[in-house]
Amino acid sequence: MHAIIGLWRWRHNPLRRTTDLVEAWLALAALLFVLVGAPLVGAVVGASAQEALLRSVREQREDRHQVAATVVRKLSRGPLAPDPETSSARDTRSRVVADWTAPDGTPRHGTVIAALKSPRPGDHFPIWTDLHGGIVGRPLDSATAATHAVLAGFGAAVLSAGLVAGARRLIVGHMIRRRHARWDQAWDKAGPDWGKAGTGS
Repeated sequence: MHAIIGLWRWRHNPLRRTTDLVEAWLALAALLFVLVGAPLVGAVVGASAQEALLRSVREQREDRHQVAATVVRKLSRGPLAPDPETSSARDTRSRVVADWTAPDGTPRHGTVIAALKSPRPGDHFPIWTDLHGGIVGRPLDSATAATHAVLAGFGAAVLSAGLVAGARRLIVGHMIRRRHARWDQAWDKAGPDWGKAGTGS
């Protein structure tokens, strides 16, 4: 709004300088970008991120398999910090030695993190593995992918708007410094004679 008012105010003003119009046009262009351009940038980035994340979701669903593991024994260490991707919090995971069968039929044995608060030998719990039984993380779900894509789009919109606003400030600041320098030069030329008797005679 300030940009539009500035342009209207300077239309036919006899005191108008070229830099005044440039400042007003810069402000208007930045405003239009923030209102129109930044949301478009955010939408494009968000759509691209969602496409990439959904592709990753499909690949992970093909490559990762949930299998049942059996507790052999609990290790002496206490419960571990929860997986940051899970919404259930605090003390529901423990380190155990377990047996499981890989999706390709290979029997596996090793130390894993069990989603059990107090695991006992013989308890069953789910784990995610690759085709050969190696432990992998839980695959990304579509809802989480969509959330990440929205956040990426929002971040891109905010960042682009901030960059444009910052660029406008830098340009206007440079113009103001040049204007002040010209004023100083004009003052240096005219100022020393001001107030002296007989100046201009």
